[in-house]
Amino acid sequence: MSFNPETPKAAALNPMPPVVMALFLMIAGVEALFALASIGVLGEGFDASWRFFAIERYGMNTNLVSWMRETQDYGAEHLVRFVTFSFLHASFMQAAIACALFLAMGKMVGSVFSAPAVLMFFFVSAALGALVYCLIAPEAGWLFGAFPGIYGLIGAYTFLLWVSLKAQQAPAGKAFNMIAMLIGIQLVFGIFLSGRLLWIADLAGFLGGFTLSVLLLPGGLARLTQALRRD
Repeated sequence: MSFNPETPKAAALNPMPPVVMALFLMIAGVEALFALASIGVLGEGFDASWRFFAIERYGMNTNLVSWMRETQDYGAEHLVRFVTFSFLHASFMQAAIACALFLAMGKMVGSVFSAPAVLMFFFVSAALGALVYCLIAPEAGWLFGAFPGIYGLIGAYTFLLWVSLKAQQAPAGKAFNMIAMLIGIQLVFGIFLSGRLLWIADLAGFLGGFTLSVLLLPGGLARLTQALRRD
């Protein structure tokens, strides 16, 4: 798909890419099942505890990764968690925020990149975020939610915006305002409220998306080289 310096601005006017809608429906669909289970609509055996069972069965846990490294057991039932954790959330509110942010960033990125590229941004960035999180914070515990993958999309959009600003000879540092603000907020909440280190997974996802965009955007490496030469 073609790219020009105005692409990041024009992308907001494009229709929602089908691949983005498909992923959105998967994320929202899982949350809808949890919501229905919590009010007893799905019948006996399906209640509010079903969410916690799903997180335990399909979420990512740093202890599991440590165990995999120690035992050299990399079975599919363990590796699949690097994908499935992205569809699980702690609450309806968390899922709603994730869906809104995913649709916004997915539309911007999906209007420029191909459907396979969007899938790679989301899933590869999510898996990378989970892996880095587990390696840096091996005692941190559970990781779940779509945010590491969403940050991968933010990384891709940041690359597009950065190249665009460079081409226009505008201050390219503005491209990183969004990620700086989001990570800053996460650091404040992590340090003073939750005490968790989830920002590690999100930042790794962002870096993964930014790097992938260089490889997946036609002429991306050449654009990166040209942009760096303008400094």
